[in-house]
Amino acid sequence: MPNDIEDLLSPLASLQHLLSRYNDQGVIIGGIAASLLGKPRLTVDIDAMFLLSILDIPSFLRTARIEGFEPRIEGAGDFARKNRVLLLRHTSSDTNIDISLGILPFEEEMVKRSVVYKLGTLSLRLPTPEDLIIIKAVAHRPKDLLDIQAVVEKHPDLDIGHIEQWVKAFADVLDFPQLWQDVHPLLNVPPKESES
Repeated sequence: MPNDIEDLLSPLASLQHLLSRYNDQGVIIGGIAASLLGKPRLTVDIDAMFLLSILDIPSFLRTARIEGFEPRIEGAGDFARKNRVLLLRHTSSDTNIDISLGILPFEEEMVKRSVVYKLGTLSLRLPTPEDLIIIKAVAHRPKDLLDIQAVVEKHPDLDIGHIEQWVKAFADVLDFPQLWQDVHPLLNVPPKESES
């Protein structure tokens, strides 16, 4: 199984090529983005988010096949319509690829704000450090919180207001008021007067 970015260059190149066929309406997220925008860490799969309607799933799967991706479960299209995640495999490298189908205003904004990251000769479309922090805050697993710390260490001039706005919005939607309180200390900024 691949476990670092060097091992994942081939599927990453194929995924970025697939993304370019959709006018770069998406970003590579997950462990790859965390390794590039924060601190390198092991990852065995690739996660991405595409702004894609469920109506476009059949044509997307056909295009994905051209780029070397196959569904890794039977009924992948039905699963994606229900769960908004396409479960694919890059056949030549046997790498699992999870593509979330974005629809939220935050996801649309994340794509508009996305940045191109150079990895050798490969150009990858990634979220900004701030938007990756927001994704990781919502996922909220221990490894996500460690990823946030690593991104903060590498990017000291973050737009904290942008992060706060979206984390608090997700906290309201998820009925998880503690979300911002959990994430705020990781951002290395002093609390506001009203929060101290």
